[in-house]
Amino acid sequence: MALFRYSGRNSLGALINGELDADSENAVANHLLGHQITPLTITPAPATSSTDWRKIIRDNFKRRGTQLIDIIFFSRQMYSLLHAGVPILDALHGLRDSTPNPSLAKVIGDICASLDAGSDLSSALRQHPDVFPALYVNIIEIGETSGTLAESFLRLVGYLEQELDTRSRIRAATRYPKLVLGVIAAAIFVINLLVIPAFAKLFNHFHAQLPLPTRILMAVSNFTVAYWYLLIFGGVTFFFAVRHYVNTVQGHLWWDRTKLRLPVIGSILYRAALGRFAEALAICMKSGVPWDKSMLVVSQSMDNDYLSAKLRTMREGVERGEAIALTAAATGLFPPLVVQMIQVGEHTGLIDQQLIEVAHYYQREVDYQLKQLSSNIEPLLLVVVGAMVLVLALGIFMPMWGLASAALHH
Repeated sequence: MALFRYSGRNSLGALINGELDADSENAVANHLLGHQITPLTITPAPATSSTDWRKIIRDNFKRRGTQLIDIIFFSRQMYSLLHAGVPILDALHGLRDSTPNPSLAKVIGDICASLDAGSDLSSALRQHPDVFPALYVNIIEIGETSGTLAESFLRLVGYLEQELDTRSRIRAATRYPKLVLGVIAAAIFVINLLVIPAFAKLFNHFHAQLPLPTRILMAVSNFTVAYWYLLIFGGVTFFFAVRHYVNTVQGHLWWDRTKLRLPVIGSILYRAALGRFAEALAICMKSGVPWDKSMLVVSQSMDNDYLSAKLRTMREGVERGEAIALTAAATGLFPPLVVQMIQVGEHTGLIDQQLIEVAHYYQREVDYQLKQLSSNIEPLLLVVVGAMVLVLALGIFMPMWGLASAALHH
């Protein structure tokens, strides 16, 4: 594997720059073409120097550029200003001077410069694909051409706020189990490093015959005490190795597929992603974006490469003349009820309304699962805690009881 830098243009003509780990330049080109990006240049990235590493570490501790909440704030303010009759340039200048995020202020300044040079708003937004995804830009473009730009910003506000709410609720629901598992891991490390050695001295003092579980615990503890630095180094190395693999094309696809299969949380991520897909597609169609273009930009805006690839097959099937409901069923992503709702929308010509119903269906499913998440995770946490207590009981307390019984008989 080597790191390559590339530049290319997507199906909308926007310039895309980035870096990718791959075996060869041909592998990078194939990956870009698979994501509807026409490669322009592909060159090996220069070796990272120590100065670059210091910059990377500093950047990791800095606040990451533009967040979703910043885009929501920008969209809502643009709707309010445009709806009040403020010219676009005046609205952008005001937002540039008032936004608290310097990264977003710089982006808005670049947009103002592009508009001053004669560009339209959608073209100016397209120059910042890391801030404004293709879905966002296409809806703004339709709003410009149809004279409903303020309404386009309002539609985007509703969509982005729903996405932010779902993300926040998932993070909040998983915070407790993450904390519990972290505390358990720290407790196991402390027990191996400090507690078990103290009991081992006591057992050695009495020259007691120890059972197998105790001997295993003492061996693990001795290894931890002697090589704790290797364990920490190995853990950190493993973390960064996995992180590096996930950043590759194959690794990212594997992780996106694995996330959807995780116990308890996987089904929530799956339903939330499909709900966002249905809502985004409905917004595109309501805004007047053609079906094939809507499918393309929505599939590209998905934050899961596995689902994105599946949804691209839907677009290809429709382009071949197949029914939308038939291609949706062929992906295997949607349950029969959702496929039936899409089929009704096709027959009645109200596919956008049915997609909104599909989005609401998945939102209700996600709401219900999030409410049940704590009760579903608690049994798993109890099993983990119970297993740890059982190991300690077999390995530590049973020999102690044996020593106490022997002392009483003497």
